[in-house]
Amino acid sequence: MRNTKVSICVPTYNRPELLIESLESCLAQTYENIEVVIGDDSSDRRTQELIETRYANEPRIKYLRHVPSLKQADNIANLFNRATGDKILLIHDDDKLTNNCVERLLSAWKIHPDLDIAFGDQYEMDDLGHVNHEASRQLNIDFLRTESAVGLQANPGRIGLIQMIPNNGWMANADLARKISYKKQYGDGCEFVFGVEICMAAKKIYYLKEYVSYYRKTEVSMSKDTARSMTTAPVMAYGFLQTLKVDASLKPARAVALKRIVPIVVSVFARNHQPVQALGIALSHLNSYDYGLSKRLYFHLLLILKGLTSAASYRSSTQAG
Repeated sequence: MRNTKVSICVPTYNRPELLIESLESCLAQTYENIEVVIGDDSSDRRTQELIETRYANEPRIKYLRHVPSLKQADNIANLFNRATGDKILLIHDDDKLTNNCVERLLSAWKIHPDLDIAFGDQYEMDDLGHVNHEASRQLNIDFLRTESAVGLQANPGRIGLIQMIPNNGWMANADLARKISYKKQYGDGCEFVFGVEICMAAKKIYYLKEYVSYYRKTEVSMSKDTARSMTTAPVMAYGFLQTLKVDASLKPARAVALKRIVPIVVSVFARNHQPVQALGIALSHLNSYDYGLSKRLYFHLLLILKGLTSAASYRSSTQAG
C-alpha cells in the first residue's frame, strides 16, 4: 500500500490558528505518501500569509485561496477535483487526525482490496483541544460505532443514513468521492447529503474500532444556530430525506435519520413564524417524539401555539387598522 497516494483535503475559512493544528496533524502522519490540499475561503489574507511563511518549504502542501469565496459545497468539490491521490481523506480546519489515521484507514484495503470507504472513531475535544474521553466514548455509541459493528457493513447505504460515517476523518476512493461530491443546491445540508449519497453508491464500506480523528465541539451548538435560518443544515437534510427514494432495506435507516432531524426542523419552523408547517411536520413524524412520551414534543407544541397566537393577533390588528 506504500504506493497508494492519499490526498488529505482541508477546507478552511477564517481560522488560521486552528488550521495550524489541523495541518500539523496531517503532516505528522506515519504514512508518508500524502499531499495536503487546502481550499481557503477566508475573507482576509491571514491564512494565506500563514501558509506562505510557515509552510513555504513543505512540498506536500497544495494551497489555493478563493477570491471570491466558493462557500462550503463548492470549496470541497474543488478540493476533490484538485486532489491527485488514489484516496481522499477529508478533515475540517478545526478538527485533527491521529498521527496514524491514514495508515490505519489504509489497512482496511489490505484486507479488502476492492473496498470503497473506510472510517473509524472520533475523539471529542473542546475549544482548547482537550479531549473528553467519556464524551468521546458516548459520541461513537450514539452513532452506532461499536465493537459489534466492526468490519464490512452489510448494507452500505444504511451507514450514511444513520450517520455512522463521521463528518470527516473518513477515507474513500478518489474517483467515488469526486463522482458523488458536495452539491451546493443542498446549502448547509450538503455534508449530510454527501454522506448519504456516497454510502448508497458504495459497494463495500469498512469500519475500524479505532480512534482516527478529533472532532472539536464548540460552544456554539447546532440548536442555537438552527433557530435563525430556514436554510440550516437539518431543514435542508429533511427536504432531501423526504424526496429520497430507498428500497425496503433502507427504510428503517431513513426512519432513524428522520427521528434525529425532525424535532430540530419543527423547532426551526416554529421559531421562524411558520407554526402551521411546524405542526404538520410534528404530527407526521410522531415517532420522532416517541409518540408523545418525549417532553420535547410538548415544548415544541408550546412554541407552535405561541406562533399561532402571534399570527392570529397580527391578523386581528391588521383588520382593525
